[in-house]
Amino acid sequence: MKEFTREELAAFNGKENEKIYVAYKGKVYDVSESKMWKGGLHMKRHSAGNDLTTDIQAAPHDPDVLERHPQVGILKKETGAEEINIPESLSVLLERIPMLRRHPHPMTVHFPIAFMLATTVFTVLYLLTGIAAFDTTVFHCLGAGVLFSLVAIATGWYTWWLNYLAKPLRPVKIKKRVSILMLMVAAAAFAMRAAVPDILLNFRGISVIYLILVISVFPLVTVIGWYGAALTFPVEKE
Repeated sequence: MKEFTREELAAFNGKENEKIYVAYKGKVYDVSESKMWKGGLHMKRHSAGNDLTTDIQAAPHDPDVLERHPQVGILKKETGAEEINIPESLSVLLERIPMLRRHPHPMTVHFPIAFMLATTVFTVLYLLTGIAAFDTTVFHCLGAGVLFSLVAIATGWYTWWLNYLAKPLRPVKIKKRVSILMLMVAAAAFAMRAAVPDILLNFRGISVIYLILVISVFPLVTVIGWYGAALTFPVEKE
């Protein structure tokens, strides 16, 4: 069976060569007949001619879908190739619960996004209407946002380590910094609201600071969401 180097595999990208090959765990598969790989690009995200061993861990399907296609060779193992050493206990857990390879972060990240956006929205509604229930909702959303932000950051770190080999990707760098900043801002606003329940009722100096913090979580969570989406579904450049 033919042994491919990474450079040789890269030539079968579906562009200049009609054949479309991908590799997974040292095996090279011919996916030329798959409609999902038409043009050498899968789901506008994965390019043919590459080793998908890491990428496929984040896929919503099992790796065995590749076994439906003919194996045409093996990928030559390179010295110093990137590997991720997974503890045996974690490896067993991932085998029993495959969803842990990808889904914890996408599931948990929606909660802080929703609560942080709601914080700003209900603050504006309170300022416009003066309805006290909106202000109470802001306090509750801030608390929930802080709590779930901790969970989302933890699962995000785990996903970055497991699925992306902790590579210093630009979207990840931005998400990490902005997430910590958003957590600090939300926590500060929550603490201020807890200490001064009528902080917006009797408007004063501290109210301005609180209002700036609450309003700022909206753009912060928007930035985090944007770069998270860009990482998962990169925008095609013309």
